[in-house]
Amino acid sequence: MDTLKLEIVTPEGLIFQSNVKSVTFPGEEGEFGVLPKHASLLSLLKPGVIEITLPDGKQESIVINWGHVKVDENKAVALVEGAIPLAGGSESEIAKRIEEAKKLLESASDSKAALAAVEARIEKAAKII
Repeated sequence: MDTLKLEIVTPEGLIFQSNVKSVTFPGEEGEFGVLPKHASLLSLLKPGVIEITLPDGKQESIVINWGHVKVDENKAVALVEGAIPLAGGSESEIAKRIEEAKKLLESASDSKAALAAVEARIEKAAKII
């Protein structure tokens, strides 16, 4: 199975690095998915959720406030200002991360409708975890 190397980096450092089956980014022009051997591109990222599918089929979600991503055939590197991973830990830790993610998005978005849509996706992602 082909995989794509994904790195997500914040000013504090690397928060995610792994081979993935696919990844969906919240692009400035709309969401877009990336698979192995994707055409090269550079895109701005808006506040939203990066959805990751690992080679074993498990899903991970990382909430971001903004940034950009560079994609080539074998690798995607996202440089983001702020990010909150939703996976791992106890239910109380996940609930705390969800609240942190909502605050991160509120500080980055002026649109209440966009914020509500992303919050709904966060809640959906948290139920999968």
